[in-house]
Amino acid sequence: MSRTAKNAVIIMVATLLSRVLGFLRETILANFYGTSMVADVFVLTLNIPGLIISIVGSVIYMMYIPMYYDTRERLGEEESLKFTNNILNILSVFSIIVSILGIIFADEIIKIFAIGFTGEKFALAVKFLRIMMFGVLFLSLNKIQSSFLQVKDSYLPASIVGVVYNLIIIVAIFISVKYGSYYLAIGALVGLFVQVIILLPCMYKRGYKYSFYMNIKDESIIKMIKLSIPMMMGVAMSQLNVYVDKALASTLGDGKLSALNYASRLNDFVVAIFVTSLITVIYPKLSQFVNEKDITNFKKIMVKSSNCIILVVVPIVFGAILLAEPIVRVLLERGSFSHESTLMTSNALRLYAIGIIGYAVKEILSRGFYSLGDTKTPMINSSISVIINIILDLLFIKPFSYMGLAMATSISYMVTVVLMFFSLRKKVGSFNGRAVAKVLIKSTIASIAMSLVVLLTYDGLVSILGLSFIGECASLGGAILLGVIVYAVFIKLFKVEEMKILEGSIKNFFSR
Repeated sequence: MSRTAKNAVIIMVATLLSRVLGFLRETILANFYGTSMVADVFVLTLNIPGLIISIVGSVIYMMYIPMYYDTRERLGEEESLKFTNNILNILSVFSIIVSILGIIFADEIIKIFAIGFTGEKFALAVKFLRIMMFGVLFLSLNKIQSSFLQVKDSYLPASIVGVVYNLIIIVAIFISVKYGSYYLAIGALVGLFVQVIILLPCMYKRGYKYSFYMNIKDESIIKMIKLSIPMMMGVAMSQLNVYVDKALASTLGDGKLSALNYASRLNDFVVAIFVTSLITVIYPKLSQFVNEKDITNFKKIMVKSSNCIILVVVPIVFGAILLAEPIVRVLLERGSFSHESTLMTSNALRLYAIGIIGYAVKEILSRGFYSLGDTKTPMINSSISVIINIILDLLFIKPFSYMGLAMATSISYMVTVVLMFFSLRKKVGSFNGRAVAKVLIKSTIASIAMSLVVLLTYDGLVSILGLSFIGECASLGGAILLGVIVYAVFIKLFKVEEMKILEGSIKNFFSR
């Protein structure tokens, strides 16, 4: 676990840099466009290529890693490289077809994804989408590139390219203000293309050689397709979730969709740094253990990973609920992003934050099922989650407006993780779930103590330093720093074993 933890910390640092730039990007966008029509259109169309390809692309990405190990074990390194090129070429052809269809039917796609967009807003969204659609190809290639580098134990390049992507969009925002909003869409497309170009030499350095081999009847491809069908259904259901949320938000008037997006971005910051970073490292390990029929180590890494995630995420959830408004105000409130925008975004952030724990553990459990070759169970659970989310969306949207959509998302995550936990236990037997529950209880108690200290410290510092930008930054920083210290002290007193893993990984990283 030590090497895995080291790699996770390296990815966290790289991802942190990328996400900081991502936040800078969102701050600059908020400064110039606030929660305006252009912001709503850009937010929506920026995500559509990813939503379209994720149903196929994400499935292939998740199945590629265990299938690569399986092919290498059965047929050798040369055949696993041949399998990689086969996947790359098939996905490229599929993506180009999807991109062309997306450009042709852009009007219909916007009508589906944004039922509340009309007039000038609708026309602008169609033009943005037609520019961004070829991003489907670049997203697909990036998925396979990242997966190949992961199986070669190279995690840093795929984490770093996000920095370049965000820098390009930041430049595009400044250009768009002077020369026209269309440059936002052009910048997003260029950013996706540059990520692919950067990763190519990294792949060749790790032994990759391109060849135009494409055979849909290949044994490994057929096996992947069979395993992928239930997973595709599960991912499709998850994307339906996103679609329903955005479609309903688009009916609430200008600003609501943007506010939910800004809150979701803040939420994603935590998920990407701590959750995705760990999952990126453990998924190849889980697949390797299953391939070697080492279920004992499979169970151990599942428990350790879940506990590490809980230790980090639980205090962040408490902190986000307490400090949502000042965090949003410091990060986003300037220019066109008004105090009203801050209130909307911070309300959504509090409700999204509640679901982070459920989402984080759910993602780890899902990878466990995929490693075991079980794609049906996650699909069933995803379907249940979507049904719960849609029902709650419809129940909550009228009394709670946009906040009801965020609340529904969090509740659906919490229900799903409980269902998946019992499903995995049924499949592999007991994997020390009590240890996970104990860490969750200890982390919650420590977080409550931390929250009291954070609240008192923040209020005290604000009363002294005031609510100027510098004063509030200092107050937030002081409260968070003291909160981290208090939380760490409590976790040490509770003798949580995973704390040693986190400490060791951080020390090793800084000693490199």
